[in-house]
Amino acid sequence: MSKTSFPITLKRLILAASVLGLFILAGYLLRHRIRTQQSNRQSHRLKIVASFYPLYFFTSQIAGDNADVTDLVPAGAEPHDYEPTVGDIVNIDNSDVLVINGAGLEPWADRLHQELTDRKIAVVAAGQPLADLSLKEDGRSQTDPHVWLDPVLAQQEVNLIAKALMARDPNHRSQYESNRMALVQKLEQLNRDFKQGLAHCQQKDVITSHAAFGYLARRYGLTQVAIQGINPDQEPSPRQLAQIVNLAKREKIRYIFFETLVSPRLADTLAREVGAKTLVFNPLEGLTQTEQATGLNYFTVQQNNLSHLRTALQCRQ
Repeated sequence: MSKTSFPITLKRLILAASVLGLFILAGYLLRHRIRTQQSNRQSHRLKIVASFYPLYFFTSQIAGDNADVTDLVPAGAEPHDYEPTVGDIVNIDNSDVLVINGAGLEPWADRLHQELTDRKIAVVAAGQPLADLSLKEDGRSQTDPHVWLDPVLAQQEVNLIAKALMARDPNHRSQYESNRMALVQKLEQLNRDFKQGLAHCQQKDVITSHAAFGYLARRYGLTQVAIQGINPDQEPSPRQLAQIVNLAKREKIRYIFFETLVSPRLADTLAREVGAKTLVFNPLEGLTQTEQATGLNYFTVQQNNLSHLRTALQCRQ
């Protein structure tokens, strides 16, 4: 064995180990790059926060599989006085789009407006330009925000939401448009169902827990008589209750409507006073966990509302 054979062999081993190490490193870097690209594709899914159930439902239907949509108000909570938690604020801050109703329903959104603008988060106030009804409460005029219950106005909300999603994520424009059209068609069918179902009724007065049905009542020629105001926490005065009792007796009202997210105490008291029964009229401000578990959604709840209206108002085909 020559004196130089050992160093030459060692050099070759070192070189071979270096080459092998480079291959291992290259393989690791390639796998890491693939994982990073996959992670980036996932992270580029549109992140949307909707302020409460009907907007969450509309947005989810439009977005399909192209976005992650979060409902801000938890199941069973009433949105009028809901205040976002720290976790909610973090979710909003990490979102691309915030969908709210506007018209005074989410006062917290007004407080966050400048920060959201600075963060370049698109804010869609889907109900704001549509809310043209108001009531006087505590001596001041308050805008009625409940536009989503009118299937025709709901179509316009859907259009505004879809427009915002297309602007933020133009790569999926065709899918958003297709989903929008399908949702609008369902809402138009719902409008036809209400028109036909409420066309021939003996009564027109609807006594409800709170003033959430003004737009729906206007659309189909009904008269809303609300026990409580636009905000369900507002208690009626004794004089207001007496007026409602007199109306119910005079018009021989058979049913008083209550809601799942609001205490039925006043509706029950009024029903006993006038000898009436109670029925649910759901303003779709949110679904309870039980309602969600049984598969209810915007359309099934609206069909239930229509069925209960037809019973209360003694409608015929």
